[in-house]
Amino acid sequence: MNRRQTGDLAVNDLPSQMLHWAKRTRWLSCIAYWACFVLFPNALAIAQEAIAVKSASISNHREIDQALEAFIAKHEIAGAVTAVVEKDRILHLGAVGNAELGSDAHPESKPMTHDSIFWIASMSKPVTGVCVMQLVDQGKCSLEDPIDRFLPDMSELKDESGKKHSITIAQLLNHTSGMRELSEPYSSKTLAEASAKYAKAGPLHFAPGSQWQYSQTSINTAARIVEVVSGLSFDEYARKFLFEPLGMKDTGFYLTNDQAQRLAVSYTKNEQGSLVATPIFLLAGKQPTDRERLPAANGGLFSTASDYAKFCQMLLGDGTAHGAVILSKAAVTRLRTPSTGDLTTGFTPGNAWGVGVCVVMKPQGATAMLSPGAYGHGGAYGTQAWIDPTTGRAYILMVQRANFPNADDSEIRKTFQSIAAKIK
Repeated sequence: MNRRQTGDLAVNDLPSQMLHWAKRTRWLSCIAYWACFVLFPNALAIAQEAIAVKSASISNHREIDQALEAFIAKHEIAGAVTAVVEKDRILHLGAVGNAELGSDAHPESKPMTHDSIFWIASMSKPVTGVCVMQLVDQGKCSLEDPIDRFLPDMSELKDESGKKHSITIAQLLNHTSGMRELSEPYSSKTLAEASAKYAKAGPLHFAPGSQWQYSQTSINTAARIVEVVSGLSFDEYARKFLFEPLGMKDTGFYLTNDQAQRLAVSYTKNEQGSLVATPIFLLAGKQPTDRERLPAANGGLFSTASDYAKFCQMLLGDGTAHGAVILSKAAVTRLRTPSTGDLTTGFTPGNAWGVGVCVVMKPQGATAMLSPGAYGHGGAYGTQAWIDPTTGRAYILMVQRANFPNADDSEIRKTFQSIAAKIK
């Protein structure tokens, strides 16, 4: 088993490297022997210890890999990349299966790798929440601000009875705004254009704060506020103040041509039980490299498991990771603090909502292995990322399967997180 597939960390194995070099350079064999066993009298013991450490880590990793391989064998998914991290170290990084299955057009399957790129869909929403909280940290806005302070077009929002209402930024991000969705949500090229349409989308479903209803419109409205306050487009803002500082080099709304070659194909399971390639609906027929489309803060991001792990490590580190200070500790605390009260929220039982994140209040079912207060988000095609402040761990699952009955409640998620929670 090679290091690339298992994701185990490199081990310092200097003596064995020297011996390998000596075998290939016969005339230096005596020198190599002297170096390994005179300068390094404990070389054999060191090498054996390194192998033992390596094998122990592979055992844990393989348990996750094997569980995912079982789902691949049942044609539930084509492949997966998984990661388990703490704030300052990676406990697991594994890649199994294929990023693209063989077809008539391309007979050879394309193996999944650690740097395979995924459409992460609604895992974009916590990113939006962090961007907003950065501006809150800077005193440029407050979660309690009415949105028409920044978006004057939103000053005439009314419910079905004609009563005027004001929506706060917090209500945008915890899905209690009552805003309506557009019939063609991804027809706009900019968030400014989309926001103007949102303001005229029709009466609110309910008085803001009175109910919970998952809202793509409200998340994109929050991102538009980031643009107004910062003077940057949302994709530029996220890249400059979040992705680049954290070293998230493969995360963004628009892929380069090289990155597009690493994009895992999305699949749907048909009635015959086979996986069939399916498009990313959010692209609305466009290519992931096409910049003439909305930087959809509600679900437009592409990323890798390693990149999103860095984002999770930042949150585990109370706003700081890899030498970059992204948020204050107070801002992270506010991000993951429930603000939906006793309202019933989705997408699994026992949850509340914070700032762009789902918060586990009563662990059960798909969240049974998480602690109360764990938080995160799933994506439409089965991607998941959950951060557990109590245990100090985050769990990242990257798959591309379109028609799960409920991606947040999938057996794949449950199995992965259950095993990952036990890794030592």
